[in-house]
Amino acid sequence: MTDLTNDRKLEHIRAIENDPLTDRSGHYFDQIKLMHRAFPEMALQDVDSSCQFLGKTLSFPMLISSMTGGDHQVVKQVNQNLATAAQACGVAMAVGSQRVMFTAPSARESFQLRHLAPDIPLIGNIGAVQLNCGMSHAQIQEAIDCLEADGLYLHLNPLQEAVQPEGDTDFRHLGHRVADLVNALEVPVLLKEVGSGLSPADIEIGLQAGVSIFDVAGSGGTSWSRIEHHRRQDSSDLGLTFQDWGISTPAALKMANPYLGRATLVSSGGLRDGIDMVKSVILGASICGMAAPLLKPAMESSEAVVAEIEKIKTEFRTAMFLLGARDVAALFNNPAHILEAR
Repeated sequence: MTDLTNDRKLEHIRAIENDPLTDRSGHYFDQIKLMHRAFPEMALQDVDSSCQFLGKTLSFPMLISSMTGGDHQVVKQVNQNLATAAQACGVAMAVGSQRVMFTAPSARESFQLRHLAPDIPLIGNIGAVQLNCGMSHAQIQEAIDCLEADGLYLHLNPLQEAVQPEGDTDFRHLGHRVADLVNALEVPVLLKEVGSGLSPADIEIGLQAGVSIFDVAGSGGTSWSRIEHHRRQDSSDLGLTFQDWGISTPAALKMANPYLGRATLVSSGGLRDGIDMVKSVILGASICGMAAPLLKPAMESSEAVVAEIEKIKTEFRTAMFLLGARDVAALFNNPAHILEAR
């Protein structure tokens, strides 16, 4: 761990700002067509989009996915705007990697968000590979305590680490280390990819380690491979070659479907509106994560984030109405709502 960890956070945001193609715009959910109901047999006001996640009630199944953290003022403001909006809208929020806390202590402020979001699920975040790089259980507990988190994301990002100039690429025996951590913590551990998808074999390893919540985080959205390409000082095009590598989010959800009952699924990676969220729930996701649509508003104000979330919520509720789905349970893992999937 070096001080470069802190600077990297701002570099990631700048790469996304300067290169619109970091959003790969796979639109994989567009291949799924839904069964419109001309007789929904209900009023729009009858739609109940609320759900439960990590023991708390959400207004609809949305999670603000992990973005950032650090001691730069822009990074702090982004997290504070997101947390304020999450509380106002009644949605969950996950923070970016908290490893930066241990290289830049002033970065802790960017993760001290509970006073802004007292009632919603907050999820901490540490790279799983750091369990092979000297990060202790005590440090991870410190990260959880700083956020006052309801759960901890362990993110799996072998592609990003392989492209990253200072990447950590020793992923040996991580399943055993994850199991040790699960046993040591009192909050639930969630496993997530960062944009290349979780395979059934990955979910098997996680289940064996005692994890029950999996964020499939498939391809089709933000490409961290392309983002890290911009940070390389050499002439390598490795990050561009692998910018679309991975399992699409709909495909990852379908492959994970047999694990429902033993696993709770989070859908993220390329979701861009409320219809993508509805399709995700139909495919078996309990919660849907978005980051890219909220980053620009978060750099503006909490009010801008609220406006974007409320727009997505309106789309989600409207799609429920047009499917005749009175509540989220009527959507969940219900293929009867699918007209066709190419």
